Amino acid sequence: MTETFETNTTETDPQKLIDTFFVQFPENYTPDEEEEIRRAWAWLIQKTGSLQRKCGKPYYLHPLRVACVLAGSRLGADAVIAGFFHNILEVDGGCLPDIEAQFGKDVAAICSGTARLTGLKTESRTMQEADSVRKMLFALTDDIRIILVKLADRLDRMRNLRNVSEEAQRAVAKEVIDIWSPLAGRLGMNDVKNEMEDLSLKYSNPEAFQQIKAIVAQKKGERDGYLQAAVKKIYSATEKAGIHVNITSRAKHFYSIYQKMRKRNKEPGELYDLLALRVICATEQECYTLVGIVHSLWKPMDGRFKDYIAMPKANGYQSLHTTVICEGKPLEIQIRTEAMHNIAEHGVASHWLYKKGTNHDMVKADDLGLINQLKELRDEHLSDENFFKKLKDELLGDEIYVFTPKGDVKRLPAGANAIDFAYAIHSAVGEKIVGAKADGKIIPLTAPLSNTQIIEVLTNPQAHPTQGQLAAVKTSKARQRIHAWLTENDPTFIDREAQEKREAEIAANTLYSRQVAERRAAEKKKRPLKEEKTDYTGKIRIDDTTNFFVTIARCCNPAPGDPIVGYVSRKRGITVHAATCLTFQRIPDIERRSIPVEWDTGESKKNSRQKEKEAARTEKLKERSKQKNLEKTRFPRQR
Repeated sequence: MTETFETNTTETDPQKLIDTFFVQFPENYTPDEEEEIRRAWAWLIQKTGSLQRKCGKPYYLHPLRVACVLAGSRLGADAVIAGFFHNILEVDGGCLPDIEAQFGKDVAAICSGTARLTGLKTESRTMQEADSVRKMLFALTDDIRIILVKLADRLDRMRNLRNVSEEAQRAVAKEVIDIWSPLAGRLGMNDVKNEMEDLSLKYSNPEAFQQIKAIVAQKKGERDGYLQAAVKKIYSATEKAGIHVNITSRAKHFYSIYQKMRKRNKEPGELYDLLALRVICATEQECYTLVGIVHSLWKPMDGRFKDYIAMPKANGYQSLHTTVICEGKPLEIQIRTEAMHNIAEHGVASHWLYKKGTNHDMVKADDLGLINQLKELRDEHLSDENFFKKLKDELLGDEIYVFTPKGDVKRLPAGANAIDFAYAIHSAVGEKIVGAKADGKIIPLTAPLSNTQIIEVLTNPQAHPTQGQLAAVKTSKARQRIHAWLTENDPTFIDREAQEKREAEIAANTLYSRQVAERRAAEKKKRPLKEEKTDYTGKIRIDDTTNFFVTIARCCNPAPGDPIVGYVSRKRGITVHAATCLTFQRIPDIERRSIPVEWDTGESKKNSRQKEKEAARTEKLKERSKQKNLEKTRFPRQR
């Protein structure tokens, strides 16, 4: 979508303007198509000829410029006519049937779709929100030409933004840089993307734009000589190799330079890799041969070779990129075929380009090879509608966008139904839903919704959520609200999920309690017989200490000597249950909260150790006394 119509023209005569249009695009349209376009132009002038913009210029100049942008991308007559009428509904909201009757369903559908996108709120505060808006734009269109017309509209708006206030300039520039420029890039339309980015920079950061513009203009002479010398070398080498090529040179666009300045924290004069050559050849094999030729002429820079032919970008872009050191400066060189260049410049718009020849047949997607995510579209009878549906499905993934009767857009997961939609509007609407219409027709409440449907919710004050609705909904909000209502209001409601979770916890706790009981029983068997008759104090001991706040559970009321288990409660200290207590088994997360406890026998382990030491000392004294007596017997004293 390159600029092909003079935006600052002073010509306002409708007849001269349309004549100029066909002078600029002499081979784009057949005589029948030219007649149709002229008839559409006359209809537009009849409707809007007396209207003026706020700037004082005729209303119809902007539609003509939009149509010129579309014609510059060699789109068909229907797209050009839709460019004339893309905002006609703002002037005459009831003229759509007339457009359909005179110019066909396709033109009417594009006009309707474009008007729908114009009415959307596209403000975004974050990158994530901007991406959601871009996805929504795809979801709300059934014909990709709607997106292309809207892109042409935004591009012309940016080209003529000088006629509005600075505040409006910044607002439009932000919308374009956040929404429309990335959208053009996602469709592979680099010419539109680059121009939109440069114009957005011009109005959002005019100081940086003028600084970069001055640096680029200042070095133009030096740059031209440098590039011409490089081009001459490549032409000479390719001629010897028998390869016919077409070479163009360019400086990188301003926004790209601006991004490099920010990323590297440098002034534009400090950046050297601002120049690029584009080499276009006939075949893919020649592309790789040319890389070898270029690398034989100049030394390539490490890590700067990119093979987008073998591994194309997601939007279908294919090319070989290499950066070499030419006369001490980095020079980027892009190598591609004519077909790759066509897609690189126009992206999915290439799908509507005309074939060379006299019959003006439309190019099919399979004629263009890899359009989106490099999946070959091999069906020879692939229709435009199916082509775009495939593209849209890949871009949207698992989301759908549907309308309220007032035109508000709701984003839902794929498979969502009217109940999910009702809860997305408001919980009170969801609770009272009894029926729904999609595009004016009654649909089942549980039927999956489709993109762009207008959903009307039917409610009844006596209605309430049901267990069937809980099983049918897809969104977490609807599921949570229905579950909460059923838990509070429906005595027959059985929360199967919670029940299964509770049963799993009980099973786990039962196993744990059984293991505790078995361990206690095994320890009891290992104790000496004299320890079986133990006097318990009724206190609970944890290790060597009994100084704890302990609560004996009333559900099982364990007696001293019974196998016991304990856990840390939030308000009652250590709570003690019998090891076989069912209530203990049902306590959530019991394994983490449990603590080893035992009955106190009246003496602590410390006292036991002390008694053992005293007994050992006594035994040692007895042994020593016995030894002395033995010595006296063997060696009596002599008198």
